[in-house]
Amino acid sequence: MDAVGQIAVLLLVGLTGIELDFALVRRRGRTALRVSLSGLVIPLALGIALGYPLAKILYTGTADTTVFALFLGVAMCVSALPVIAKTLMDMNLIHRNVGQLTLVAGVVDDAFGWFMLSVVSAMAVGGLTTGKVAIALVSLLLVVLVAVVVGRPVVRAVLRLSNGSEERTVAMAAAMILLAAAGTQALGLEAIFGAFVCGALIGTSGEFARARTASLRTVVLAFLAPLFFATAGLRVDLRALANPKVLAAALIVLAVAIFGKFAGAYLGARLSRLSKWEALALGAGMNARGVIEVIVAMVGLRLGILDTNSYTIIVLVAVVTSVMAPPLLRMAMKRVEYTEENSCT
Repeated sequence: MDAVGQIAVLLLVGLTGIELDFALVRRRGRTALRVSLSGLVIPLALGIALGYPLAKILYTGTADTTVFALFLGVAMCVSALPVIAKTLMDMNLIHRNVGQLTLVAGVVDDAFGWFMLSVVSAMAVGGLTTGKVAIALVSLLLVVLVAVVVGRPVVRAVLRLSNGSEERTVAMAAAMILLAAAGTQALGLEAIFGAFVCGALIGTSGEFARARTASLRTVVLAFLAPLFFATAGLRVDLRALANPKVLAAALIVLAVAIFGKFAGAYLGARLSRLSKWEALALGAGMNARGVIEVIVAMVGLRLGILDTNSYTIIVLVAVVTSVMAPPLLRMAMKRVEYTEENSCT
């Protein structure tokens, strides 16, 4: 189950990379950059600051509290692009100004999250030294450079070989995602980063048609992804919350996670001269952590950065923030619509 779950998560992340709309990023440029950066920096800083005392309280099992603090910061700053996109589509907000900005900010958050996760993972495996951090950063930059210079034409050529066949496109896309994941894993980086980069290359190759991977998307979302979430759920120990110390830590982490995302998105939106209700709507959308934070938590548990208690806390944050997103977004958007109507009159 673990092996199938790992393949599932790599394909899921690869599909997320395929779905990214970089043209949208370019169109919404400066405003999205302000929102995404403030929505990243504030939760990241709060997570790192909280990580040091939390590691001592929970006795997380990792010998390096700095690695744990950095990991918690990464878990705090990510957003779940699949959850955000699905919520916006269900609420018919995908083409609204706020919806597009939320998607773009989610794209940047996802990309930065995988980048930081690879850095922290490399630090956890190799130990926290200046040399190890430098090597991890150089390796990541090298992967991105090779992906742009060599990977893009290779992906385009491979997809061209499919001759429009759905079966061949699915097989080639899945193979490239898994090979890219294996490549970054061999470099001592997180396999998820390679899958994400490869997915982005496939989606922007110019030889890719979304309809051709419909069957792969169906298999991953309907069968493989639920299996991954089942294995993730098996590792959650809700009995840990019966411990007052763990429960208090969970509530603090949840409060800081929610405050950090809302504060970051709100500040970035207000600096871009958006209304307060648009800013709150952005915060509500970006607050959803969903599948991305569950993946981050699984990586932390596998590397020994998290123990069962801290893993349960992070998964709890992922679930609660995802459940919160739709009603808060709906409430904020009602106010946005009311303001827009008044401005029209």
